Amino acid sequence: MLYTINFHDNADAAPDIRPRYMQKHLAFLSENSATIRAAGPLKEGDGTVKSGLWVVEVESIDQAWALVKADPFWPAGLRDTVEIKHWAQVFADGQALV
Repeated sequence: MLYTINFHDNADAAPDIRPRYMQKHLAFLSENSATIRAAGPLKEGDGTVKSGLWVVEVESIDQAWALVKADPFWPAGLRDTVEIKHWAQVFADGQALV
């Protein structure tokens, strides 16, 4: 099943957390590329990053949560809130999927 995972950053987190853990975070994404199909920051109008989005393919929401908690950004304290939702993809590559 496909899930979207929307992350919101902790406003009180140290400003150097993202750059300090970015290489570990990117390595984690690469190591989990079989399940994390897409990932990236969501930029504000001024270009700042305060949130991010993943699209993952896993069997359950528990597996999605396990990915979230294994990401180096999680124990570092960057993430504040996380929203995980089942996503029913109905269109891709110019074609309806239903």
